[in-house]
Order: sequence, then structure tokens, then C-alpha cells
Amino acid sequence: MLKRSKFETTQSQVMHRAEDLISAASNRYRITVQVANRAKRRRYEDFDNPDDTMMKPVLRAIIEMSDELTQPEIIGEV
Repeated sequence: MLKRSKFETTQSQVMHRAEDLISAASNRYRITVQVANRAKRRRYEDFDNPDDTMMKPVLRAIIEMSDELTQPEIIGEV
């Protein structure tokens, strides 16, 4: 039986979001490193929470960063 993510994002949606991130960035290498660093940080933050292990950290980082790109109100102005 396949594991189902509670987020229900398909592979094509993740690819589309990754393409949006890369196209919006001025430097492809830098955005790739930012995604990797966020995924690494999330991996260690979520290590104690077994409920969030359904989605891999890299996929979660891509989705979060693309949401921040398309919905700037998520970040909020201080």
C-alpha cells in the first residue's frame, strides 16, 4: 500500500513550483543552495516530530519557498 501525504501535492505540481522558483531567481545556483539549506534545517527541526515525516524536507522547502514567492503576505512585514 502506498503512503499518502496529507498535503496531496503531485509530482507535476512540485516541478512547476520548482521551475517558478528558478525562473524568479537571479541566480540558479543560489536558489538551489537556499532550498537545500532550508530542507536541511527543516529536517533537523522536524526530527522530533514523527507526524511530519510524510513529506520529504526538499519537497517541503520547495513548496514553502514557492508559497513565499507567490504569497508575500505569508512572510509579513515587520
